[in-house]
Amino acid sequence: MADTHVLFVEDDDVIREATQLALERDGFVVTAMPDGLAGLEAFRANRPDIALLDVMVPGLDGVSLCRRIRDESTVPVIMLSARADSIDVVLGLEAGADDYVTKPFDGAVLVARIRAVLRRFGHASGPDDRAGGGNADPDGLVVETVLRFGDLEVDTEGMEVRKGGETVALTPTEMRLLLEFSTAPNTVLSRDRLLERVWDYGWGGDTRVVDVHVQRLRGKIGQDRIETVRGFGYKLRG
Repeated sequence: MADTHVLFVEDDDVIREATQLALERDGFVVTAMPDGLAGLEAFRANRPDIALLDVMVPGLDGVSLCRRIRDESTVPVIMLSARADSIDVVLGLEAGADDYVTKPFDGAVLVARIRAVLRRFGHASGPDDRAGGGNADPDGLVVETVLRFGDLEVDTEGMEVRKGGETVALTPTEMRLLLEFSTAPNTVLSRDRLLERVWDYGWGGDTRVVDVHVQRLRGKIGQDRIETVRGFGYKLRG
């Protein structure tokens, strides 16, 4: 993690300085900015590995900044919100954030969440890297690496998705979510399982993260492709 560059946008001087010091002690390189416009400039100048954005910052709020970053990059984004039950959380996720952390937060928890996000972005080939490995099973048989669901094609080796022959641009988190569904079509996957497999949560996290990402994925691959099984979870229609 010594070379991992973090962009941290936070207007509270005490929180910004304390968090920067904590992250640097854990080996991260940190660029800390006090407002959204400065954060956008720093993002474009430095191209960090991950961005931590407080929702309520002046100039350009965190949600708007997240949208601007997502327009230009698939770099992972974690939103920081002081209100866990606020609509700010959902707005941040809908803007393209991959996760969120509620303030006040413990430094160790924040570092753990950053590392979890970076792990899945560093292994975007899919859960357990099973999709991006070789093209043969243990018995030497050829394994199909392009999965087809109607007009939807998921290339699990090339990490590409096509709908009606046209490429669909997915973030790494969306890709991992689709891989979970596509490698188990017609199987109901619970939100807790998806949190564990896609977000690397070994505990019961906030299922809003799953719900918003499913909605984002539906918007890209087709609203009817992923079915909601009320009270249980979601499944991909094969």
